[in-house]
Amino acid sequence: MVMKSRSPQGHRQRLRERFFQNGIESFLDYEVLELLLTLATPRKDMKPQAKELIRRFGSLSGVLEAPISILKDVSGIGITNIFALKLPHAVGRRYLFEQATGKDYLRSSRTVKDYLTHNLRERNREVFLVIFLDGQNQIIKMEELFSGTLNTSAIYPREVVQKILDNDAASVILVHNHPSGGTTPSNSDRAVTKKLQTALTAIDVEILDHLIVGGNEFFSFADHHLL
Repeated sequence: MVMKSRSPQGHRQRLRERFFQNGIESFLDYEVLELLLTLATPRKDMKPQAKELIRRFGSLSGVLEAPISILKDVSGIGITNIFALKLPHAVGRRYLFEQATGKDYLRSSRTVKDYLTHNLRERNREVFLVIFLDGQNQIIKMEELFSGTLNTSAIYPREVVQKILDNDAASVILVHNHPSGGTTPSNSDRAVTKKLQTALTAIDVEILDHLIVGGNEFFSFADHHLL
């Protein structure tokens, strides 16, 4: 007896039904990618490409954070597929950002950390951002200010002060990532913190914390009494 092959369309329909019934938690990483890829290539089986992406980049988050120029090198992955991969990730980042802004920092600290992890953990270079808070510790804004090698010469207190004045902030939380994954503050991290603390004291603005993000882990200067 000749077995009928399952069509890509039927397979994708089953994946969609699984998603609606059980949520994304029931999917393996490559299956999540397969669904995203088929949004751009609906008539083609994208399972081989999805598995190749996981093999190349190691994880779902590794694929979603991979540079566009490198994703283009994967056979069978075109610019429309890359758009389908990048857009939901960007939407998720925007969602977490909007969930945090306008909220009390202490009450929404878990949401803030989710946003920071989502935003920073896969970056391959250091990024420095500032969370601006009002007098009631509500988050006004979160903004990336510097990137690259974040030593004392790369951080400009004048720009931080100007952003604080622009946002009428009463206090700030400093955040930067360690692409290596470790969270132990370096001598440069301590020096940058001290430099900014001196500058902001002059305008009566308090640094509530300096967070270092490494992978899914955080180091808090405030928790370790370094402020």
